[in-house]
Amino acid sequence: MVRFRQSLARALACGISLAAALPVMAAERPVDAAKLLSNRLCGSLSIAVDSIPGKGPAFLRSYDAASGSGAPAEPALKTAAFTYDNALAVIALTACGERAQAKRIGEALLAATLDDRAGPVAGRLRTAYRAGPQQERPIPPNGWWQEKPGRWAEDAYQVGTSTGNVAWAGLALLTLAESTGDQRFQEGAAKLGRWVLDNAADTRGQGGFTGGLHGYDAQPVKLTWKSTEHNTDLLALFGWLQRAGTPGPWADGTARARGFLDVLWRADKGWFPTGTLEDGATVNEGNSGLDAQLWPLLLAEAPAEWQRALTYAEQAHGVAGGFDFNADRDGVWVEGTAQAALAYRATGQAEKAAALLESLTGDISPGGYLWATRGAKLSTGFAIGPDSKEADFFYFRQPHLGATAWAVLAAKGWNPFTGKKLEP
Repeated sequence: MVRFRQSLARALACGISLAAALPVMAAERPVDAAKLLSNRLCGSLSIAVDSIPGKGPAFLRSYDAASGSGAPAEPALKTAAFTYDNALAVIALTACGERAQAKRIGEALLAATLDDRAGPVAGRLRTAYRAGPQQERPIPPNGWWQEKPGRWAEDAYQVGTSTGNVAWAGLALLTLAESTGDQRFQEGAAKLGRWVLDNAADTRGQGGFTGGLHGYDAQPVKLTWKSTEHNTDLLALFGWLQRAGTPGPWADGTARARGFLDVLWRADKGWFPTGTLEDGATVNEGNSGLDAQLWPLLLAEAPAEWQRALTYAEQAHGVAGGFDFNADRDGVWVEGTAQAALAYRATGQAEKAAALLESLTGDISPGGYLWATRGAKLSTGFAIGPDSKEADFFYFRQPHLGATAWAVLAAKGWNPFTGKKLEP
């Protein structure tokens, strides 16, 4: 198996296609989709980290170009390393057994957690940093030079703070704390948990936690809506901190996040709305989110009744060969399809999981990551930020680090909310 993985890694490094790299597997026996994805994508992630100069902290670029490899042309994405994607990469690399590569990204997340340019009091984890080796302190958010105006530019969304991303970074650090025994990572996760409790806890409506901060350092705007997905992530983070015996008010955080999910759950129809509107109380039932249905099923103490959300997801989000982000069913969201495969495995539906994994084998790009979509463009029904005039959050057909990491987790049967493999 090691030799097989090494041959895949060499093929990827040389730009050889998957078909050329796997002639025996393709010709002589049926493809085991889980093994194929695991071997190929673990190799892709490992090589991506190893390609960054040095051995120190590093972030991976989130998207490749639309051609299938290399940096995107868009200035805002060319060097963007989204915190969420890199947190997922840490967990996926750990599941792959690539501890050294996982630790390089984890060290960057930890450094960003401990030191922010806004200072220790206002310090927070940003939505995106610059990809590559991280030698500067504080680690700067993503940005790029604009030639014509002759100035440095940043994106209001990328320099903001998403509560859900903070939770995922915490889960990545806890994963490393468990795999390496290094308590610095657990302490970093605890710092992130305290930031959420201090800055996002909310008593309006259903309680729970708000969305985070948007905009530049001088005048960040508080996001007052609440997300089912974010509160799910936070329930996983606070629960893990509790189980790990980390000192802190984690029982309060767990109760707040779980209370929000319990109130949001629609038992009559078996689904989770995406969260609330800006008033923090009015439930947003105007749009449906796939991750809001799937992620709660991965929680350590998820009620069996919540499994009905998978049936709802099949009906509202299911499309040929996978799942869409929202209920307009305008195409396959590859990341969400991988999430669904893991949810099926977590709920004992092996055949459905296997079918989705097999479909994902066709989504590997020339550069080794999975395409974000199978079509040119995919709608979500959401806006990027409070300044948006319309639902301008789309996915495009570009290779995506996050989709790749989720496919690894699905292929490995690894639960990112517990840091453990699923029971057979």
